[in-house]
Amino acid sequence: MSDLLQEIIENEEDTQKDKYLIFSIDKQYYGIDIIYVIEIIGIEPITQVPELPNYVKGVINLRGKIIPVMDVRLKFKKEEKDYDDRTCIIVVEIGGICIGLIIDRVIEVARIEETNISPPPKISSNKENTNKFIKGIGKIQNEVRLIVDCNKLLEDDEIEELKEADTQ
Repeated sequence: MSDLLQEIIENEEDTQKDKYLIFSIDKQYYGIDIIYVIEIIGIEPITQVPELPNYVKGVINLRGKIIPVMDVRLKFKKEEKDYDDRTCIIVVEIGGICIGLIIDRVIEVARIEETNISPPPKISSNKENTNKFIKGIGKIQNEVRLIVDCNKLLEDDEIEELKEADTQ
C-alpha cells in the first residue's frame, strides 16, 4: 500500500475518532459512536410486522431496502410518545445489518475524547436495567452524555432473526 493511501485511510479514521451523534429521549442526552451511523432521516410511514417485540415498530422502505425500526424510547423502558416533526430515525449498522433507531431529536455531532469518558456506575445487578445499553458516560464541559453501546441494543438472537428476514 502506498504511503499516500495509508495516510488517507488514517486521516479518514481520525475524522471519525471520538465523534458521537448526540440525540435526546425525554430530557436525557445520549451519544452513538458516529462510526455506526449510516444516515439520519425524518420519521417515515412504518409497516407493522406481527409478533415483534413492542419496541420494534416494524419496517420502512429506504430506497428499496427494507429496514427494521426500533423505538429507542420503548427499548429503554420509557413512556411511549407520539412522533412529531423533530422525531428522527438514525439508520445504523449493527452486527452486519442496518436498523433504524427512532429517537426524539438529533442534537449535534460532538467530539468526546476517550479521556472524558467514564465507565457507567454499577448500581444494580438487575438485567432489565437500561444501564446494560450504556457503555460509558461522556463529559462535555459541565454536561453529561450517556454513550450507547450499539452492540447491546439488540440481543444476538434478535440480530440473527433480522438477518434471516433480510435475506428472504
